[in-house]
Amino acid sequence: MTARLDQQIAFLNEADKLKSIERATVLADRSRAENSAEHSWHLTLYALVLSDQAKSGVDIARVIKMLILHDLVEIDAGDNPIFDDVDVAAMEAAEQVAADRIFGILPNDLRDELRSIWEEFETAETDDAQFAKSLDRFQPPMLNLAAGGGSWTDYNVTEQMIEDRVGSKIKVGAPALWDYARAKISAFFRTAN
Repeated sequence: MTARLDQQIAFLNEADKLKSIERATVLADRSRAENSAEHSWHLTLYALVLSDQAKSGVDIARVIKMLILHDLVEIDAGDNPIFDDVDVAAMEAAEQVAADRIFGILPNDLRDELRSIWEEFETAETDDAQFAKSLDRFQPPMLNLAAGGGSWTDYNVTEQMIEDRVGSKIKVGAPALWDYARAKISAFFRTAN
């Protein structure tokens, strides 16, 4: 029993490092960048509040599990801003190595269960994972809008870039959320120019 608890606590202490991973997206009040732990928490709240936007049959409890786990690999692999130029293959390889190490801290049964949930999110083939992925792409534009453009100015983001890199992901799991976001984003870019 003690060995199992030691592993569980070691994993939880390792997960605490996510609080130190700074993201490109700023808080709504523009006071600072959000960290990845805050992002994960905020997404779980998005899932609770916006559950009515999910397809029928989506298991919100499972979505919340995915969202709380999805960025743990950033402890080792770092955050990769959506509008940054990133070697996607190298990033995915680094995230797989990070997942091996981080989930490997857990007892085998938990390692396999949580790693499987993380993999499901990454592949985004189930309705649950597609909704979770949609929320992961929906939250940053909402913060950027609240922050008067936020990190969009840092990355010289255009409306078309948002459509291409974010809209396509949101549309799959939450089409009404993309319709909402697109209208808000278009209005922002019309007034910003």
